[in-house]
Amino acid sequence: MAADMIPPPAAAAFLAANGWGGADILPVAGDASFRRYFRAVEPTRSAILMDAPPPHEDPRPFLDIAGWLTGNGFAAPRIYAVDLDLGLVLLEDFGDVRMRETVDADPAREHALYGAAIDILVALHAREAAPVARYDRAVLHREANLLTEWYCPALGIEADQAAYTAAWDAVFEVALAGRPVTVLRDYHAENLMLIGPDTFGLLDFQDALAGHPAYDLVSLLQDARRDVPAALETDMLARYKAAVATDAGFDAAYHVLGAQRNAKIVGIFTRLWQRDGKLRYSTLCPRVWGYLNRDLDHPALAPVKAWFDATIPHELRGDPLALSSC
Repeated sequence: MAADMIPPPAAAAFLAANGWGGADILPVAGDASFRRYFRAVEPTRSAILMDAPPPHEDPRPFLDIAGWLTGNGFAAPRIYAVDLDLGLVLLEDFGDVRMRETVDADPAREHALYGAAIDILVALHAREAAPVARYDRAVLHREANLLTEWYCPALGIEADQAAYTAAWDAVFEVALAGRPVTVLRDYHAENLMLIGPDTFGLLDFQDALAGHPAYDLVSLLQDARRDVPAALETDMLARYKAAVATDAGFDAAYHVLGAQRNAKIVGIFTRLWQRDGKLRYSTLCPRVWGYLNRDLDHPALAPVKAWFDATIPHELRGDPLALSSC
């Protein structure tokens, strides 16, 4: 059995101490972090065991945001038991029915399910932001820099870092304007669990910050893991703007944050391939580049587009593993 499928040594005792001593412990597909997930299964119930081992992971942000979300009427997993020293958390099981596979299996439901996901953001943005740190200029720069730290070196591209930083600095203001809302940061079809016909349970929100409402729209509608048709993106943005009073800079902020997020993801996926040996993430980069190229065409991104056009030719915007092997 692969090491990441073996429960942590303390799992059985933790479950037993919290009333789940008879449960079988089965592996569940994880994410790109050090966190691992298992399903504790008994004949009449199940729960999810999160293994967030210190010092690599700290489950407290997840616990805090889960409490805030449920307290504000959103479907985050209920917390059954916690041991912070061990990094173990037992939480509500939302099952295995994700939005992504549901839409892929039944494309006729795509519009309705994306509409339901948009409506959650409308409700989330109507509330005051959670008590979390601000998605400020420093964070935006640090994330955008992942592209020059990982993707460019992987392809032997010499990047002018000062010019890259200056280009982004010239466009970030529009993405920092207005009233901040809770930004979940990984709000997409693989983190939305169907717990009813059109009801979603939320996952992977531990990195939430307070920032521009367009960010989670980008996460959903420029999904790194599945193709979102441009027409659907347009329809869903219109649905959001029909429900929320957006300002004149909203569209520009959407594309600035789209470009920033997609540059970050290209860097992260390159790192996951190159440093962590997770090869499949490299193959996702062409889709992300497609979104990024579309965002760069917006007039608000002119300085950033100029940097990309001068530094990374279109033929070098793709799968870094494949391109570095050429």
